[in-house]
Amino acid sequence: MPNNTDAQITRAIVSVSDKSGLTDLGQALARHNIEILSTGGSAQALIDADIPVIEVADHTGFPEIMDGRVKTLHPKIHGGILARRDHPEDQAAMEAHGISPIDLIVINLYPFEATVASGAGYDDCVENIDIGGPAMIRAAAKNHAHVAVVTDPSDYDAIVAALDTNSGKLPSDLRRHLATKAYARTAAYDGAITSWLSRELNRGFPETHVASGKLDSILRYGENPHQTAALYIGGDKRPGVAHAEQIQGKELSYNNLGDADAAFELAAEFDAPAISIIKHANPCGVAIGDDLVGAYRAARKCDPVSSFGGIVAANRTLTGALAEAITEIFTEVVIAPDADDAARAVFATKENLRVLLTGSMPDPLATGHIIKPLAGGFLLQDRDTGHITAEDLKIVTKRQPSEQEIADMLLAFTIGKHVKSNTIVYAKDGATVGIGAGQMSRVDAARIAAHKSKDAAEAAGETEPLTKGSVAASDAFFPFADGLLTTIEAGATAVIQPGGSIRDDEVIAAADEAGIAMVFTGMRHFRH
Repeated sequence: MPNNTDAQITRAIVSVSDKSGLTDLGQALARHNIEILSTGGSAQALIDADIPVIEVADHTGFPEIMDGRVKTLHPKIHGGILARRDHPEDQAAMEAHGISPIDLIVINLYPFEATVASGAGYDDCVENIDIGGPAMIRAAAKNHAHVAVVTDPSDYDAIVAALDTNSGKLPSDLRRHLATKAYARTAAYDGAITSWLSRELNRGFPETHVASGKLDSILRYGENPHQTAALYIGGDKRPGVAHAEQIQGKELSYNNLGDADAAFELAAEFDAPAISIIKHANPCGVAIGDDLVGAYRAARKCDPVSSFGGIVAANRTLTGALAEAITEIFTEVVIAPDADDAARAVFATKENLRVLLTGSMPDPLATGHIIKPLAGGFLLQDRDTGHITAEDLKIVTKRQPSEQEIADMLLAFTIGKHVKSNTIVYAKDGATVGIGAGQMSRVDAARIAAHKSKDAAEAAGETEPLTKGSVAASDAFFPFADGLLTTIEAGATAVIQPGGSIRDDEVIAAADEAGIAMVFTGMRHFRH
């Protein structure tokens, strides 16, 4: 049974790399006559604040050696932490060996993650792997029935408040909470080291994969109101929704976060000013242009019905003119690297509209891993960084595509990477004009996209479907000519697809008979 009694704190060991809040904590410990053991920079920071400190070397009677690699790995430290206060045998061992109890461990680890993120060399990263710190943290967490362990400066206030309220004692529920955080911290730390070493050794898939994240917020609910959910921050720091600053609007929902991430990653694919509009994880309009306002108008034209209540992402700073255009209809979220004062003023008139600013754009070619859960396990794969240029295209038809068709095909194929499979994307003049997403049949994807383009044309007061004179992109090869024929019926004049079907010859013959151009990429972009 857990020990539910308060623990009297008589002695603490303090060794922190992050010294924020340290002085205030040290003063509180001194106020309660708690003896402080410390080392190095932590000891000096406390001494500079006139807080009494005993050097660990003086406490153990053994000097720091090996450039500080060995300083707290000593029986007088670990015995003082691990000793069970209610076990006579442990108490007798302490008395026999001159070991004093240590009741509070205040430690945050060498900044390994920050060192790796800074681009430091191999040897520097190794030197920033903490050994003594994790050992003390785990020891204290194991003995939380009698000892408190603090690994996060944000918990200092809770420690001080508990000491003040309980005359220098810490309650059991607080100790258990801190122990849980401590084990999570060492697990995340070891996971970061494992991931780094695997990358250094070019072992992208280690024998054991460890993923960790720090709780950022509890969400209102998950995909549906009967599901609970939370946002965790972890892994590589990539510009995007997880690290964005929300400058206004309601609390973000689970679905908002997922859709905003999808929209922003899609907008990041393009060098030209780009807008992507997402609805339920799929694009409903994407365009590039000379400016964001023109791109937004073109993207919204593709599917004005689905754009209502959608998520808008931009790859440039939001302007007042763009904000005016976006707020013409109801929009859930806008995400971009920044917003000028005029845009902020316009958005402020829509108090429920969520506006997220990321500071920069993610690199679409940066490597990373994606996790997909399974019952009893998970799948791990590389991020889809596949990128096709005009030089990669293999023209397989008699008719050569025009320069504009090639540009539009590359645009459509890139967008298709971000649409649920099976998918067909129609594009014209730098904008989508029809998107068929997530269909079991590629023919149905082509038909749905064409049908929606007719509706969009009617909404725009045009007499012909938007797909007339467009190009079409397929995320995977056409297994039969029927899918290709459907795009031709919709008005496509050129088609881009991976190729690789056993019936490629039949599909090419159908394209030649219709007089359209077709290119193969040799690369598939399934998205499940």
